Amino acid sequence: MITVDVQALIPLNGMDVKEVENWTIKCLGELGYEDTEMSVLLVSDEHIRDLNRRYLSRDRPTNVISFSQQEGMGPAGNHLGDVVISIDTAKTEAMEAGMDMRSRLVELLVHGICHLAGYEHEGVDDVQAKEMARVEKMLIQKIKGY
Repeated sequence: MITVDVQALIPLNGMDVKEVENWTIKCLGELGYEDTEMSVLLVSDEHIRDLNRRYLSRDRPTNVISFSQQEGMGPAGNHLGDVVISIDTAKTEAMEAGMDMRSRLVELLVHGICHLAGYEHEGVDDVQAKEMARVEKMLIQKIKGY
């Protein structure tokens, strides 16, 4: 069973946490996760900047951060990890790209989940980066029903 906890600490302006939960479940299912749980936190730039500074030593807001619970020492359990998305940054990026907010949120969610699933695009060879991009594209298409 896939269990997802989505919390919005900032107004979503017409979007619903249930929708984000459904997208997350769809992604995890497509990636082959059957018995897992994860959380998604939708926050402000101020909140994500604090997390970015505290855990990644980057004193700036960012669009998405993934915190894997499947790395390091000790039992990992079935909690895949946490994805934190800045709604403020997502809105700005959507506007700059001429796309709707919902589509940008899907992209960021998929990107964060791919990182939790072990995909990388920075500090890896071209083949690995392209594989992450391929998986992201596939998941976005599945969510949007293409």
